[in-house]
Amino acid sequence: MDWPEQPIEAIAPRSFVPPFCPYEECPSNDPGCDEPFRIHRHGVFARRSDSRFVPRFLCRSCGRTFSQQTFACTYYMKRPELLREIAAGLNAGSAHRQLARSLGCAPSTVTDLASRLGRHALLLQTLCLERIDRIREPLVYDDFESFAFSQNHPFGMGTAVGQRSWLVYGLEYAPHRRGGRRSMRRRRPTGPEHQLAGAYRRAFARLLDLFAPKIDPRRPLEIVTDEHPGYRAGLSGHPARERIHHRSFRNPPRGPKGSPASKEARVRDHQMFAVDLLHKLIRHSAAAHRRETIAFGRRLNALMERGFLLAAWRNFVKARTERRPDPTTPAMWVGLTREPWTWTRLLGQRLFPWCMRVPESWGRVYRRELITTAIGPNRVHALVNAF
Repeated sequence: MDWPEQPIEAIAPRSFVPPFCPYEECPSNDPGCDEPFRIHRHGVFARRSDSRFVPRFLCRSCGRTFSQQTFACTYYMKRPELLREIAAGLNAGSAHRQLARSLGCAPSTVTDLASRLGRHALLLQTLCLERIDRIREPLVYDDFESFAFSQNHPFGMGTAVGQRSWLVYGLEYAPHRRGGRRSMRRRRPTGPEHQLAGAYRRAFARLLDLFAPKIDPRRPLEIVTDEHPGYRAGLSGHPARERIHHRSFRNPPRGPKGSPASKEARVRDHQMFAVDLLHKLIRHSAAAHRRETIAFGRRLNALMERGFLLAAWRNFVKARTERRPDPTTPAMWVGLTREPWTWTRLLGQRLFPWCMRVPESWGRVYRRELITTAIGPNRVHALVNAF
């Protein structure tokens, strides 16, 4: 995968050459345009955060100006040094206010940058799928169960993981109604996004839409799940069902803690180990998803953004296993990268959503259109000088 080895900010101003015009409306970005992308240097400015001189450029096609900083993840940030620290802290189990106290910033700053990091990770996940031409391993799929705002607003986060590489191929959201019995006193009205039936089926079908073009024509794609009826329903009505081999395993009853597992349970755990391990990492590394916490997520959209950020950390930064001296990451296993990445490299360049085919459901997450009505007004992503 084509990715810079050093951040855009670290490139010497005289050596940096813009790869394209960063404005979507520029005619030079149209594939049918015969006019090449032409620029000339348009002065410099001193960045206030570190007094570094940043070169500016003028696009000869659209007549608009931009700078080297436009292509950096820290674009339009007053404190660019916070981005890497917040990314690492969020995946180390820290909550927003804990990070704010440690870094000396406002909690709202951590919240805003967490959203920016999630959008960057979402576009990076889209870029990964574009670079994978064929899926050459079985996929294990299961829903990670959590809630947004309160336990009356549960949702499942569908996770598709490579059975051998442990690469996170995709995430999907499935808000649903709360199960179990509740007394009339404990019942709460839920928003319209939680009144939808068949959420698991639709989330599973949306991921199948992403993976269908990646199926090897010589062999079917193998998907391993448990026996949730929503998965069978999502596959039965999918156009690519003839090219998908579905294997499901029942979740057998477990005995008391410490008792030996049955043969059926051992087979199920062996086949679904990759996704079970990812869910354990989410519980362990994300403060909002721990069993007992006061740092639970308030917005479904924010939880999905942090899910994509954790997937980027799992795929590119964290080794497949830390029990053996093997630094191989899931992205290295499938051939996307040649070495483990650091947070500095993962945040090395800015990604533009109009330069890639972002899936519609992921586009809703990027634009922050997943509304949690229980918390009142929800701010969508409509910023001009941010991404």
